[in-house]
Amino acid sequence: MSQKHEARSAGGDRLDLQADCGSCFGLCCVALPFAASADFAVDKPAGKPCTNLQADFSCGIHARLRDKGFSGCTVFDCFGAGQKVSQVTFGGTDWRSAPGTARQMFDVFPVMRQLHELLWYLAEALELPAARPVHKDLRRALDETDRLTRGSADALAEVDVAAVRQDVNALLLRTSELVRATVPGRKKNHRGADLIGARLRGADLRGANLRGAYLIAADLKGADLRTADLIGVDFRDANLSGADLTGSIFLTQAQLNAAKGDASAKLPEALSRPAHWR
Repeated sequence: MSQKHEARSAGGDRLDLQADCGSCFGLCCVALPFAASADFAVDKPAGKPCTNLQADFSCGIHARLRDKGFSGCTVFDCFGAGQKVSQVTFGGTDWRSAPGTARQMFDVFPVMRQLHELLWYLAEALELPAARPVHKDLRRALDETDRLTRGSADALAEVDVAAVRQDVNALLLRTSELVRATVPGRKKNHRGADLIGARLRGADLRGANLRGAYLIAADLKGADLRTADLIGVDFRDANLSGADLTGSIFLTQAQLNAAKGDASAKLPEALSRPAHWR
């Protein structure tokens, strides 16, 4: 669904955590369900190939997804889980040539996707100098999570993702506190807040805690989001035109893809400007 982005992170630790659709067996187009809505033109159950999936596992309407009513596809990001399952877990054998593997492959993909998302956050945290006091614990968590992603399909199916997420989240919270503490003064706390449609044009949100906030269709034109914690923020249709997101933490490509923006918005180096931002 998303093409591989250029890796621009300083250490390159997140290179393998970016989607490489050419090395994947179209797993997001088969394993995942979607319902007819503003994001998807039709209904599709889990395990059934999308009608736009080609024989070579490419998308037949990739360049026209938004025009064809599949904007949800342009938002999704597997964090590189698709190619890991395809090339590592199943050793390059696809579900079409080995139909007996299909069910297990599709079941394992969402597990891998969640683990890769955690790896993305952990790798980012290790790039932050302010988080140095917890770098040792972050590295240990990253190594353990990475080890889980390299297990067999049977082992992956048994992973307690909720428990792994809970342990990692404690470290990410501490990372957030350390990073945001570098911003002087009192910081805004909008964790989990309902800010749907909020008028935040030009708002000073430096160092803010916005974890899990709902910013759907919010006006954030020209807002200063430097060093803000944006993990889990719902940016669907939020306007980020001219906003400064440099130095924000735990922002993902999928969040940007769900938002609106323009060429003047400032983004973290590891992320790409979405094609639909005109």
